[in-house]
Amino acid sequence: MEFKGAMGGLYRLTEWITRFAATNLLWALCSSPFLFFLIMKLIVMSQQLTNESLQMNWAMAIVAPLTLFPATAAMFTVVRKWVMGDSDIPVFRTYFAGFKQNYKQSLIGGLFYTLLTIVMYVDYTVYMTQFPNLQMIGVIMLILLIILFVSMFNFFSMVAHYHMSSRQIIKNAILLTLIRPFRVFSTLLGSAVLVYVGIRYPVLFIFFIPCIIAWFAFFNFYGTFLKMQEQLQKQQTDGELEGKEAAAEETKN
Repeated sequence: MEFKGAMGGLYRLTEWITRFAATNLLWALCSSPFLFFLIMKLIVMSQQLTNESLQMNWAMAIVAPLTLFPATAAMFTVVRKWVMGDSDIPVFRTYFAGFKQNYKQSLIGGLFYTLLTIVMYVDYTVYMTQFPNLQMIGVIMLILLIILFVSMFNFFSMVAHYHMSSRQIIKNAILLTLIRPFRVFSTLLGSAVLVYVGIRYPVLFIFFIPCIIAWFAFFNFYGTFLKMQEQLQKQQTDGELEGKEAAAEETKN
């Protein structure tokens, strides 16, 4: 039965709320080891327990590639379908199909991003605190760290959208961030606003915010993808026209 008017709008809104909430809960469940250590870190930080906070950092670094990255890749698999117009997919089945299919690539990517983040963060901290005359290097490390973090939006989108090797996906995610920064940095700003709202209303993290961020990130990525496809097709068309014109000129001569 299809509802129309205000009732139809309310019904569709309820459907989307359910989809986002279900996907977000699946993500939270599969990311639960990482989220547990994250919550513990926030608790020990509030109590100013430095050693325990450092231990939580290492615990998060260990479990992130195993849980957080595969769970996030699976969430991007679901939102990819939504962005591309297939909104009636079964969320549970699509999520775990994406989790299984992309586990290896997301694990490898998680190891790469986690290790590089640790190295860059340690370098940044050392240069900014122990070498006052070399703080410019620390600033450069911070900029590279931000670029690395932002490229993760493209990484998860590519894992969900392309069939490539892990090395190609990581390389292309970073390159796309550098050559097409506007959309991905707009994703970062939008995510920051959502996180700010979530800090004020923490329950939204459980049901909506990570999934909304994933949807927005893939929406921006897909817009970039379509634009690049359009430019590529235009170049191919222009090349074919130039070839035909050159052939015509040779025929006349």
